[in-house]
Amino acid sequence: MSATVIKVSPAEMKKITQYYQSDRLPKTAPYTLFTAKKNQTTITAYQSGKVMFQGTNAEKEAALWGSPTASKSKQTTDNPLPAGFSEKSAIGSDEVGNGSYLGPLVVCAVYADQAHLPALKALGVKDSKMLTDQQIRAMAPKIKDLVPFQLLTVTPEKYNQIQPAYNTVRMKVALHNQAIRLLLEKIAPQKPEAILIDQFTSEKNYRTYLQSEKHAVTAPLYFATKGEQYHLSVAAASILCRTVFLDELDQASKNLGFKVPSGAGHASDLVAAKILHIGGEDLLGKYAKLHFANTEKAQKLANKS
Repeated sequence: MSATVIKVSPAEMKKITQYYQSDRLPKTAPYTLFTAKKNQTTITAYQSGKVMFQGTNAEKEAALWGSPTASKSKQTTDNPLPAGFSEKSAIGSDEVGNGSYLGPLVVCAVYADQAHLPALKALGVKDSKMLTDQQIRAMAPKIKDLVPFQLLTVTPEKYNQIQPAYNTVRMKVALHNQAIRLLLEKIAPQKPEAILIDQFTSEKNYRTYLQSEKHAVTAPLYFATKGEQYHLSVAAASILCRTVFLDELDQASKNLGFKVPSGAGHASDLVAAKILHIGGEDLLGKYAKLHFANTEKAQKLANKS
């Protein structure tokens, strides 16, 4: 059996944990954070920061998060960005909804030049995870009035059409690239000093998938986990993404007549089972990312009731 082990930072481990949330196995061995099964590969995350991939597609699955060598090199510095990066005129991009079974995948790019940074700071712009939904929704219109942005929303129905040909990482690379490219067109002839992507895979992996894009933006690209800590453009993008994601869940709740939750936990399984009862998998495909393991769980729940 093929096996690959990588060493990741705490921030990367958090992203990996979220990514495999819906593929977890119930068993947990000593000193492990979780064990999951995806794409004929068993993924085991350890408290030490190591992640082991075992199975037919072990190398391919591990490549989503970087090679062992690349992973070690990334540990040599806490901040891979140039000095004074937070004060540069930059485009920042982020996404929301990747780890949620129900609801869309939303990607946003924001251009924050030096002149707008103080105003964004005064608004209280920071990582959307540190803000309440009420704060996010109040802040989003002010951000839109202040800085140029580009939002892309992939509905679950569209996601399910794309997903067989595009794995999750390739899909996100395509969406980030498109959002950045469209925003560059909007702000022309202005040019950002930097483009910061909230890192969801290794730079090498991102650039490999980028080669498949017809209009690839290749520079001046930078990558950082928790990118919102390094530039307000990423933080603003995360807030705009989150607002759209929340609005889409609210609309889905209105359409169905019951609350549609975020995440990929048991609450999502129960709601998906309800949707299956109403309109089968065709209806579920309008609200859920069907390749998640939640679909099988929901089908079992629907069959029991």
